[in-house]
Amino acid sequence: MQDTNLLELFTTDIGTAEQLLELIDTEFQALSDRDLPRLQSILTDKLPLLTLLDQHGKERSQLLISLNLSPDRKGLQALAAQSSHGELLLERGDQLSALLERCQTANLRNGRLIRSSQASANSMLGILRGNETPSLYDSRGGAARTGQQRPLSQA
Repeated sequence: MQDTNLLELFTTDIGTAEQLLELIDTEFQALSDRDLPRLQSILTDKLPLLTLLDQHGKERSQLLISLNLSPDRKGLQALAAQSSHGELLLERGDQLSALLERCQTANLRNGRLIRSSQASANSMLGILRGNETPSLYDSRGGAARTGQQRPLSQA
């Protein structure tokens, strides 16, 4: 009975993780396009998926713990050894793990893009405010020594 419940959780979570991966990829495109309304919609769609994955992860762990097994791959292997659905349990567990790793990698990629965009925006704002001097070059290719820069509003 417990193995069937665990198998159902894996199957549900595989579908959820696939949806999440699609949203993360769509989010990357929206970040690249700087499409804020689309980003807001994606974030709204991601939250219930993340919540469901977290909830089911806790249920899977509790299920294994209730059987006096560790809530990790070793515990799953021990349950699979006693179950008629053993091979399928391990297959689904590995499939879910691989999907979640892909989600994490894609999410890290999106985070790098966000940090890069923030740095670029902060640099542009600094130039506009006159707090930051843009790098300029002289006729010999060296850094030009420019006088005190004035904010754009005073140019």
